Amino acid sequence: MMRLEHKTALITGGASGLGKAAAQRLAAEGAQVVITDIQTDLARETATQGGFLFIQQDVCDEGRWVEVVREVEGHFGRLDILVNNAGIVGPVDKATPEDTPLENWRKVFAVNLEGVFLGCRAGISAMRRSGSGSIINISSIAGLVAMPFATAYGASKAAVRHLTKSVAQYCAEQKLNIRCNSVHPGDVITPLLERVAAEVARTRGISAEQFLEKETSYSPMGDLTRPEDIAAAVAYLASSDARHVTGDALIVDGGYVNCDSYGRI
Repeated sequence: MMRLEHKTALITGGASGLGKAAAQRLAAEGAQVVITDIQTDLARETATQGGFLFIQQDVCDEGRWVEVVREVEGHFGRLDILVNNAGIVGPVDKATPEDTPLENWRKVFAVNLEGVFLGCRAGISAMRRSGSGSIINISSIAGLVAMPFATAYGASKAAVRHLTKSVAQYCAEQKLNIRCNSVHPGDVITPLLERVAAEVARTRGISAEQFLEKETSYSPMGDLTRPEDIAAAVAYLASSDARHVTGDALIVDGGYVNCDSYGRI
């Protein structure tokens, strides 16, 4: 399907993982894709392989957002789709409500929430000029279910969910023809999950494989989510198939949340 032909999409954190998968899927459906990231070398490689435009960006830099949007509009003439994907987990060895350092809390919130807020703000202005648009914020099931061993991460992703609803309502009330939705992945097979698995396993005295096996056991569907699953959700929300969907929280986790599997932990 070429549901996104003549559309321009901007994806933050597009060098690898979910961002890369989303970029590939949107491009496959006809979109002109721009990826941003702080991982310059890796992002350039991804952009070259996928035929994307790459722009270096730290999503926490307020001024850089203005420059990035200006460059996208200068190159393609408009911005139609914004995927706020860039995010971090933060250190996992001190991440409970009792021992999370304030410095770690602020860093996680700066990237995961402030970066998304700045993206939404810049995206709304650009999409006003385009006449319509779709903003897709990548949250997490950690924003819907308590995560006491990832306190800052879970709280930041819950805030992204609430921000998404606020943006959606504002745009609807202002008749801007701009939709805003959040996507909530479960455990997704990415380099980030592999790194987190290794760190958590080390703190718990188990192997990374044992940790991932345990995480997989929580899924009613019996496996971990793939980046392509999230990319498909993003493509749907970006397309006219979702023209009347806004403020939604699309959960892609194999049934973990909606089948109440978290009660087994």
